[in-house]
Amino acid sequence: QVQLVESGGGLVQPGGSLKLSCVASGLTFSRYAMSWFRQGPGKERELVASITNTGGNTNYANSVKGRFTISRDNAKNTMYLQMNNLKPEDTAMYYCNSKGIIGRPYDYWGQGTQVTVSS
Repeated sequence: QVQLVESGGGLVQPGGSLKLSCVASGLTFSRYAMSWFRQGPGKERELVASITNTGGNTNYANSVKGRFTISRDNAKNTMYLQMNNLKPEDTAMYYCNSKGIIGRPYDYWGQGTQVTVSS
């Protein structure tokens, strides 16, 4: 059974930093591209950043470019999201995701970790 478990969220002041982690189990992690999504209060879920299975390519939402960095350590089955210069509008539940087709379609989600940016 595939599990994605996020951690690292919390309350931080504007301008602060947090590093989120997503630990995967039940799958060969190095085969899977991964993404971070977020859903703020009253907002739709949006893609924040994505990374290929090898980590060789990354993509970011315009709203986080230059502030957030996605990375992964395939030896540890873990993906990260380093978030710097956080803004109140970054407040959201952050989710780890992997979606695609390997033999058959798959769409895996974690339970989320809350990030609140407030003074």
